[in-house]
Amino acid sequence: MSRPAHQPRPFNTPIESGLRLLFALNQADGRSFDLQRLVSYDYLLVHSGDVADGPASLHPAVPYRGSELLVKRELVRIGLDAMFARELLDKSFDTTGISFRATKLTAPFLELLASSYAAALRLRAKWVVNRFATYSDAELERYMTENIGRWGAEFERLSAIKELEL
Repeated sequence: MSRPAHQPRPFNTPIESGLRLLFALNQADGRSFDLQRLVSYDYLLVHSGDVADGPASLHPAVPYRGSELLVKRELVRIGLDAMFARELLDKSFDTTGISFRATKLTAPFLELLASSYAAALRLRAKWVVNRFATYSDAELERYMTENIGRWGAEFERLSAIKELEL
């Protein structure tokens, strides 16, 4: 059987990231967040179990998942632009750059999503915003930078142990 020339990516597409971040922006009570914060939030929504007091992760743990932060920015930006084009979020421009916030359509749209994944995402979005919204941009960046090397490293240890057992 031949494979199609272009395999669709079921996970971590711009639309998926944009949708996940609608949940976070909806929990923000009118606050707006810049792109870098939303990139961090997208990682934390999916891998909440990486944080010591966080709920279980939505997606399975994978090796080197901390490196997702390095490639997520463009994917998140495209996803946010797609949500903006559908009036599900708003953009504002100021001296510090572009910020995103929920619109009056965000909550009613999200209420239509009734899957168990959406319910789990709602809980994690509330947790992420409550846990990290008080961090300044510099504090959040420092937190992510200090921890990125640990996230996914458990697989490196397992590989090393397996090699020793040979």
